[in-house]
Amino acid sequence: QVQLVESGGGLVQPGGSLRLSCAASGFTLKFHAIGWFRQVPGKEREGVACIVSSDGVNSDRTTYYEDFVKGRFTISRDNAKNTVFLQMNSLKPEDTADYYCAAVLFNPRARPPGRSDWYLPHEYDYWGQGTQVTVSS
Repeated sequence: QVQLVESGGGLVQPGGSLRLSCAASGFTLKFHAIGWFRQVPGKEREGVACIVSSDGVNSDRTTYYEDFVKGRFTISRDNAKNTVFLQMNSLKPEDTADYYCAAVLFNPRARPPGRSDWYLPHEYDYWGQGTQVTVSS
């Protein structure tokens, strides 16, 4: 049973920082990608950042970011902890949303997500339950 559990959300003032964690359990399988998405009520879920590994392990990792978080957010992965992080700095009120992590399991017969599709929710196999981020003074 694959599980993704997000944590680290909360209330922060504009300009502040939060670090979200996505802990994967129930599998030691390799994954092609772990992505962070966010959603506000009444809007579609949107991609935030993604970390991709072409061989599903540790090498050759590529990261993608949506323009609205470039330079402010950083996605990283700790294999030893089976955890992916999203460091969010210089937070803005418009960053307020529920944040979700999602995983694409490694498939040697398929290509990993790329620049044209990493941000598409339907590309992902598993989802966490989300963590709420509120940026407000």
